[in-house]
Amino acid sequence: MKTSNGEKHALPEGQGKRVTIVSAQFYPAVARWLEEGAQRGLDLCGVAPAARRIVAVPGCFEIPLVVQRIIESERVDAVVALGAVVRGETPHFDYVAGACVDGIMAVQLSTGVPVGFGILTTDTLAQAEERADPARGDKGFAAALAALTVAAVGQRSSSRPIGLRG
Repeated sequence: MKTSNGEKHALPEGQGKRVTIVSAQFYPAVARWLEEGAQRGLDLCGVAPAARRIVAVPGCFEIPLVVQRIIESERVDAVVALGAVVRGETPHFDYVAGACVDGIMAVQLSTGVPVGFGILTTDTLAQAEERADPARGDKGFAAALAALTVAAVGQRSSSRPIGLRG
């Protein structure tokens, strides 16, 4: 796979991995695009369709708790968190985005299960749509690859770079 700077990197290995996508539905079109990109990433990495599922949540604020509950209640090798927080005219954006980021990091560090971060934090809905759209930003795809890349750390004997950044 080639990155935007032209470097080649192998895709992370997903065969035998179980992955759950947690998707905030507050902006349905954005959620759909992010999910499509993540699913495509999981396909390319070899994660079997039967070894993955999508859990819908109302918004990004709910994602950390749902991710924690999933990790505590079932065997997953990675989680992909998807959603968008769009800045408005109130400080709501700062509270929701900050809580989501901090919560996801806390869950990763306390459980050791990687969470691909596909939470878009943008000034406008148009910016979120651009970043989510598989034909433009494709951030769902990138979040799935990030989760699988981290899941592979410590499990590979090769020093060959994997993932988007290697």
